[in-house]
Amino acid sequence: MSGRLIVLSGPSGVGKDTVLHELFSREPQLRYSISYTTRPPRPGEVDGVSYTFVDDESFRRLEEEGEFLETATVHGNRYGTSRRRVQAMLARGEHVILKIDVQGAATVRDRLPEAIFIFLMPPSLEVLRRRLRDRGTDDDDSLARRDADAMREMAEAERYDHLVVNDSVERAAAQILDIVEASCGANAG
Repeated sequence: MSGRLIVLSGPSGVGKDTVLHELFSREPQLRYSISYTTRPPRPGEVDGVSYTFVDDESFRRLEEEGEFLETATVHGNRYGTSRRRVQAMLARGEHVILKIDVQGAATVRDRLPEAIFIFLMPPSLEVLRRRLRDRGTDDDDSLARRDADAMREMAEAERYDHLVVNDSVERAAAQILDIVEASCGANAG
């Protein structure tokens, strides 16, 4: 039995990590693919749990070796999904969630069109901007870049199979779980 690949995208600050945490607490059989990144860890992030943190040279070497299913440059940092990790989980029949940006999702869509593509939307642009400001991890220039990126990313939302508005973490997680269950069968795991 093969598992299904679920791709979750959305603009920075929309709450992807919070919704995923809620989703995994409701359905522990779902698996998360930990991406590689060249960006430094944020407070509370753990290598091998949040991301696999690597330097630029290591990332380039992995890319040259064909390790990545997809890569993207987001906010000046490189991100990549391990092809090997994803294939192993899918081969075990596990349903795997990728949290990737719209660039990476486009690559996955070309390579694995049978994946389930879900875009997480904010309730409004003002709510998104407030969440980014309140996070306190970005200076004014970075916030302006993230705002412009959010507009570009949300313009891609129509290319996704499903749109979920994160007006409530619990409701958004429940809706994603409903989508996964409908697409993968009664038992998501």
